[in-house]
Amino acid sequence: QVQLVESGGGLVQAGGSLRLSCAASGSGFTIDDMGWYRQAPGNQRDLVAHITSGDNTNYADSVKGRFTISRDNAKSTVYLQMNSLKVEDTAVYYCKAIITTVRGFSFQYWGQGTQVTVSS
Repeated sequence: QVQLVESGGGLVQAGGSLRLSCAASGSGFTIDDMGWYRQAPGNQRDLVAHITSGDNTNYADSVKGRFTISRDNAKSTVYLQMNSLKVEDTAVYYCKAIITTVRGFSFQYWGQGTQVTVSS
């Protein structure tokens, strides 16, 4: 059984920084692509940043130059460094991972979400 556990959310003033972490627990799998999404009240869940197993990255236009996604494969962890935060970055942030089992089956997993609130 694979679980994704997120941490690092909280309350920060505009212009501040936060670092989110998402660790995958379990065994017998490899992690392929990973990503961070966010969902504000009344909105759909949107992609924030994505990183492939080969460390290729892409970002939503709204966060380019401010957010950085990275991963530590040894720790099965993906990070999201968020700088110059804006009020409009306020949302619940979710990590997602595509995981392949030793039998070659791929599954999509989501974390439970972590709240990020940016105050003015």
